[in-house]
Amino acid sequence: QIAFMTLTLFPIRLFFAAFMMLLAWPFAFIASMGSDEQELEKPLSWWRKIVDVLLKAIMRMMWLAGGFHWINVKGRRALPAEAAILTVAPHSSYFDAIPVTMTFASIVMKAESKDIPVWGTLIKYIRPVFVSRSDQDSRRKTVEEIKRRAQSDGKWPQIMIFPEGTCTNRSCLITFKPGAFIPGVPVQPVVLRYPNKLDTITWTWQGPGAFEILWLTLCQFHNSVEIEFLPVYIPSEEERKNPVLYANNVRRVMAEALGVSVTDYTFEDCQLALAEGQLRLPSDTCLLEFAKLVRSLGLKPETLEDDLDKYAAGAMKMKKEKVDLKEFSAYLEFPVSHTLESMFALFDENEDGVIDIREFVIALSVVCKPSKTLETIQVAFQLYQSESGTITEEDLAHILKTAMGVSQINVTHLFRAVDEEEKGKITYDDFYTFAELHPHFAEDYLYADQMGAESSLETSSLSAPNGICTDFSPDNTEDKNKPLQKKLN
Repeated sequence: QIAFMTLTLFPIRLFFAAFMMLLAWPFAFIASMGSDEQELEKPLSWWRKIVDVLLKAIMRMMWLAGGFHWINVKGRRALPAEAAILTVAPHSSYFDAIPVTMTFASIVMKAESKDIPVWGTLIKYIRPVFVSRSDQDSRRKTVEEIKRRAQSDGKWPQIMIFPEGTCTNRSCLITFKPGAFIPGVPVQPVVLRYPNKLDTITWTWQGPGAFEILWLTLCQFHNSVEIEFLPVYIPSEEERKNPVLYANNVRRVMAEALGVSVTDYTFEDCQLALAEGQLRLPSDTCLLEFAKLVRSLGLKPETLEDDLDKYAAGAMKMKKEKVDLKEFSAYLEFPVSHTLESMFALFDENEDGVIDIREFVIALSVVCKPSKTLETIQVAFQLYQSESGTITEEDLAHILKTAMGVSQINVTHLFRAVDEEEKGKITYDDFYTFAELHPHFAEDYLYADQMGAESSLETSSLSAPNGICTDFSPDNTEDKNKPLQKKLN
């Protein structure tokens, strides 16, 4: 079918869809000329209403060209005064633009998108909230702009937000980002379904590329999509004060409507689990739990790299002495809390109330820089090395155990390979030179030794379906009393 459609219907559909987009461009361009903020907050003029109808019709024809012969819509779309924000999930494909072109709701987009020929003009027409990567304060400004529009009593168009923040494979709903819920206004949940026999729609960060998805989808005779507008969710006073609680409760409602589960892990967690570094985390790693606790403290791993040197320097001053919870609290400059206690428990290997702060630094380095294995190991060497700049096999075991978040690991094979002169100790330069010559050292010298071992260490599969790896989801995300998995038992 694919071979036949590629030679017949695919080029026709592709040409027609491109033609419809080009046809929409002059209408969007003219309607966008001279638009200022005050004008946008006024009701649409009669001629702009006509442009709206024309553009929606053209966009519908574009989707028709793609094989979406009918779009099944359930429920009633709320008015802007009833719900200023539409939260859409699951987000799994660029075909999720279908509800955007149906409603012409504003969306949150990268500022660079407006410079894309043709497409940028169409985006500009729907009055999006632009996020600038070059502006370090962009996230705060974006949230403030969403809040301003959401609290305008319906003067602005509705804002359509995909709170997962990335594409998933629709098997579950990952943690919602709180941006859509910070304004504390009612939202209307919108769920998407693609009930096709063969899934050619899903486009995630690990899986088929954008063109392959387009090609396979246009080679289908028919593609189905369902858009269901759920009842408006009005937050309680507690939810208004706590955007994370608000987001979780809306997510639960949407998951029930979809008949899927939720996972407390985020997209960043799966990026960590499947990072392209030389150390790939095993399925039983506790670093995912650690990363979640780091974020629960209000820290963002992606912005913590600058603080790593400070934490490493603090650990060196402690001269390998173990610390208790109170000292750990002072070290992090965070008050003792349940979250901090949970984090402390991950490193309390003997359950004697003290931890090795060096292990925390190594774990934090992995979470902040999951793909930069050698940078983490270099920091670890600085923490464990003797005055002569060397470490022993036992030290290397501690380092790699922590870096992989497991309870047991056999490093003898690797250590002996690095220690060619059989000195019983190695330097970072020795390790670096070895790693340069053997870039797959973990696979060759660590994972191979662990296969079938009693430690139950398993390498994570890089063929997890379309990016979101269910292997890393907790068995029961509702069970908050589930004991934490410790690094060492």
